[in-house]
Amino acid sequence: MTEKTPPHTEPKSPETEPRGRVWFVIRNLGLIFLGSLIYAVGLHALLIPNGFLTGGVVGTAILIQYLVPALPMGPVYFVLNIPLLLLGWFTVSRRFMLYSIAGMFLFSLACTLAKPSPFDVQDPILVALLAGVICGTASGLILRSYGSSGGLDVLAIYLNQRFGVRLGAVFFVANAIVLGAGAFLHDLEKTLYSLIFVFVTTRVMDAIMAGFNRRKLIYVISDRSAEIAEAIMRRVNRGVTLLQGRGAYSGSEKEIILTITTMTELPRLKGLIFSIDDDAFVVVNDTLEVLGNRHGKLKIY
Repeated sequence: MTEKTPPHTEPKSPETEPRGRVWFVIRNLGLIFLGSLIYAVGLHALLIPNGFLTGGVVGTAILIQYLVPALPMGPVYFVLNIPLLLLGWFTVSRRFMLYSIAGMFLFSLACTLAKPSPFDVQDPILVALLAGVICGTASGLILRSYGSSGGLDVLAIYLNQRFGVRLGAVFFVANAIVLGAGAFLHDLEKTLYSLIFVFVTTRVMDAIMAGFNRRKLIYVISDRSAEIAEAIMRRVNRGVTLLQGRGAYSGSEKEIILTITTMTELPRLKGLIFSIDDDAFVVVNDTLEVLGNRHGKLKIY
């Protein structure tokens, strides 16, 4: 296996200089507050006016408020977060938890400030879809930071780092538990509509989380692999790995090109390949995530 990579200069980490550290903190707190603000809009403009539930800690707090109106959502949400904050403090990182504690206050502040008039949407399915897009985008923005707004974010990060469980899967399972309780204790029909909301939220959140680093994995089998590899490095500025392969029928030895590219560069890359060899065999695969060598770094919370 031969690996060829065009020369490049590795960018410095934003945390290496004092000015970079200040911007790093501002960026993370800004993402948390922006996500909290957007989530609060979905909460007050769509979910609560229609009697819907969400999942996780927020959903539990809303369900308790539905059952015991005298208990305000804010303090209940804070109390429910205490065990999760302790879990994160001892198992994730102190930096992540400090951001998360700040995120809890920012989320509470956003829920206090952002109380728009209910959106004029009558169809409950459309309410669930629109709320899912809004809240899923908000959750994805929050998790793009190095903290969270508390709640299931802490548990999701812990399970993702410890066992590699996808964030969306954690939210979906935990939300389903809360919604199951809501079906018995609150309203079955509204809970079923809420399940649609939870599904859309998890899909949008995963798209936001992975969309910033979505790449395509390309395999190219050609008799002119050396020319194609050189062209990819010089004209597309992408690294190339040459794998040794052998045709099962012909028995001939060939070098198989492996490279990673973006969605926007894919048409240009395919045009380049077939301009060199019309008979090239090209396989394009989706990737869940690509880390390392200019494609992204492992996020350490």
